[in-house]
Amino acid sequence: MGIVKISDDLHEEVRKASTVMVRSINAQAEYWIKLGMLAEANPGLTYQEIIREQMRLANVDIGVAADG
Repeated sequence: MGIVKISDDLHEEVRKASTVMVRSINAQAEYWIKLGMLAEANPGLTYQEIIREQMRLANVDIGVAADG
């Protein structure tokens, strides 16, 4: 594990988003980093397509939530 230096302004945005998304500050930053990497690796995919593919790879049945 390493330390990533970010600006105070960005850290504050991560902190605020982590509260809304019910994640720790570190988990929120890691989520955004992972999404950014996936978006750069798959420039033709939308955010929704990236999430759908990640759910599929994790064997998450998103139909269960829709049927709920």
